[in-house]
Amino acid sequence: MNKAVNNGVWSGTWVAQRLGVELEGDDTLKELLGLALRRNPKRAHLLVSHVLGKHVPQSPAVVHDHGVALGRRVRDLLGDQEAAAAVVLGYAETATGLGHSVADGIGLAPYLHSTRRPVPGITPAGGFEESHSHATSHLLLPENPALLAGDGPLVLVDDEFSTGNTVLNTIRDLHQRYPRRRYVVVALVDMRSAADAGRLEEFAREIGARVDLVAAASGTVRLPEGVLEKGQELVTRYEEAARPSPTAPQSAVERVDLHWPPGLPDGGRHGFTPAHRIRLESALPQMAARLADALPEDARRVHVLGCEELMYAPLRLARELERITGAEVRFSTTTRSPVLAVDDPGYAIRSRLVFPAHDNPADGPGERYAYNVAGAGFDAVIAVVDSTADTPHLHAPDGLLAQLTAHTPQVLLAVVPSYVPERPSMLPDPLRGPAFSSYAPEDVGWLLQDLSDVTLEAPTEEREEAIQSGGAHYAESLPVEYQPTEQYQQLFHTALEESGTRLAQAVGAVTEIVLAERSPRPVLVSLARAGTPVGVLMRRWAQHRHGLDLPHYAVSIVRGRGIDANALRWLAAHHDPRDVVFVDGWTGKGAITRELAAAIAEFEATEGITGFDPEIAVLADPGSCVRTYGTREDYLIPSACLNSTVSGLISRTVLRADLVGPDDFHGAKFYRELAAADVSVHFLDAVSARFPEVADAVDAQAKELLSADRTPTWEGWAAVERISEEYGIHDVNLVKPGVGETTRVLLRRVPWKILARAGAGADLDHVRLLAEQRGVPVEEVAELPYTCVGLIHPKYTRGATGADGKAVTL
Repeated sequence: MNKAVNNGVWSGTWVAQRLGVELEGDDTLKELLGLALRRNPKRAHLLVSHVLGKHVPQSPAVVHDHGVALGRRVRDLLGDQEAAAAVVLGYAETATGLGHSVADGIGLAPYLHSTRRPVPGITPAGGFEESHSHATSHLLLPENPALLAGDGPLVLVDDEFSTGNTVLNTIRDLHQRYPRRRYVVVALVDMRSAADAGRLEEFAREIGARVDLVAAASGTVRLPEGVLEKGQELVTRYEEAARPSPTAPQSAVERVDLHWPPGLPDGGRHGFTPAHRIRLESALPQMAARLADALPEDARRVHVLGCEELMYAPLRLARELERITGAEVRFSTTTRSPVLAVDDPGYAIRSRLVFPAHDNPADGPGERYAYNVAGAGFDAVIAVVDSTADTPHLHAPDGLLAQLTAHTPQVLLAVVPSYVPERPSMLPDPLRGPAFSSYAPEDVGWLLQDLSDVTLEAPTEEREEAIQSGGAHYAESLPVEYQPTEQYQQLFHTALEESGTRLAQAVGAVTEIVLAERSPRPVLVSLARAGTPVGVLMRRWAQHRHGLDLPHYAVSIVRGRGIDANALRWLAAHHDPRDVVFVDGWTGKGAITRELAAAIAEFEATEGITGFDPEIAVLADPGSCVRTYGTREDYLIPSACLNSTVSGLISRTVLRADLVGPDDFHGAKFYRELAAADVSVHFLDAVSARFPEVADAVDAQAKELLSADRTPTWEGWAAVERISEEYGIHDVNLVKPGVGETTRVLLRRVPWKILARAGAGADLDHVRLLAEQRGVPVEEVAELPYTCVGLIHPKYTRGATGADGKAVTL
């Protein structure tokens, strides 16, 4: 164990000599503690623990074992029956990891720690004040309020028991709400005076409960008169001399994906149960192995740096890393506690890194610190933060990562997803085939409600007039499903046969880009319904090429109304939002891309749930609206030829106030009656069958795309605006560019005319046939960035069409 006595010099000597502070107590006390000076008007000195893993880098085994040993003593004190009914409560920020470790030692009890970070949507179940601290308010935010409402023992864990005020405040607050018969106070060191010790006993009698104390060591701090003023004078005098000069970064930062288990809490902020502990234990070896693989081969001294309240997860990762590597591993955590640094063997805080807070703290911006890391000779530092703290401030030129790169050759960043408690909700599980859709149940889960029994279809002409007059939104009704003629069905099959290979290649390319750039374990979320076949195909490619079994869902997004917020809530409760990749079939002018970005920004602002990336992954991006695509060619994707019969027999999504309540998913219909005409699975199988033959081409294409500049140019949007003005339409929503969007116009809207690029071949055979059937003129255009563009009748009323309902010119 690294002791507070080094080469015969106790790390409290400097303070003791200058302030006259004396540490009296157990023989082990000076092995556990050193002294430093606070920048705090309430208390001059700071007891610096060498086994806590906060201010002083220490072997993670030593840190964890001290907490576990205390926990075993608590279990012996309580007995197994009471230990199983107990709840362990740790104190933020310093004792969050210690409390976790004590809970590990007890083995049977759930764990909760207080927090200074409010979480949107979570109502505090309690709170208390820490009178001597620089940041006083503690919140209790259990996901399950029963953690605090039981009558079993409450085990309160802090790093030191100094006056007892914090513990008394906690027990007083909780006992009024959730009275219980027994409390156990646990600390590494008990530093109370005789008078303070008596207060705890008196308080126990006052509330009629038993209060026990378990500590690793005990003693007292003797403070001379005027110590506070003298300490402040020393801090002022040494502060300027101790201020480090800026140092230029010496290394880059490499991000390491831990593959943190989905749904596993990152700590005890909302509760951590024995079942959670089992899941973490099973995942630790693989997560630590990923860190070990990312370390330089010659790294001999490695430091794992946690982030404020996030102590336990990095501690356990560090201990596992210590077990599987030959490196000397040390662990400590950043802190909001301001302490003077003095480079002297007799002082506990030898160096200090200063950087801005990077987790959007409720009390506003401020400085944060990492002690005894600079100048310690580490070959690599692994910074472990939660996703809430993975902000631009973390990566800023004066941020923590930049500070670390100036003092070590290698910095790794590992981000643990911030756990968001699942809010009480009546949201159901996803719908799946064959009960809903003709897809296999593993292909896709529909975050929709089934409106199959509701009559929603309206004649195309009635819908168009209502939409353009503002009398109804397009998502409030459904068009009558187009029933393809035999000739049209043959065109679909011919197109599928001719384009299957390039479709398979585009599917493979976009999936490889997603795996390389977005997440190694993406959660595919297709935009119903055009995105759904593409999402299923991407899932099949990941399974075929990489053996991955990716989750895939379909959600509703409605132009002008945004994405289904309840679907996002469900996704956030079941997956890490950062792993979610939204999928669509193709881009036209980019309206849905813009819609999704705006909707995600609004959702984050109102819900406080962050991490969703609004960038869509598409098979084809002819409009140059996204970075993640398989191709930017505008060619026929056969699934665009048909409606529900190529999309699992599911309708367009519906959003109508009388059918979709505030706690409902958007709706859709399952057209079971069209099963005889369904080619959904045939389409998937035909494309999937080409996967083996395109593997090499996909590798080459993905490599080329990954190295290319894929910045969206939005040239499609510019073209649509130009066409809208040239043709006197003056409404970009009535201009539908690309083969897919043009097909939709012909199947579901009242088309006015079709613009076709001169020389376009078989990709437009189905468009020409549909145009002929509906009496829509096809006009060839020399300069057109798309293969074709569909124009919706710009001044549609039923009186503007002929008796047969076919379009007429203006």
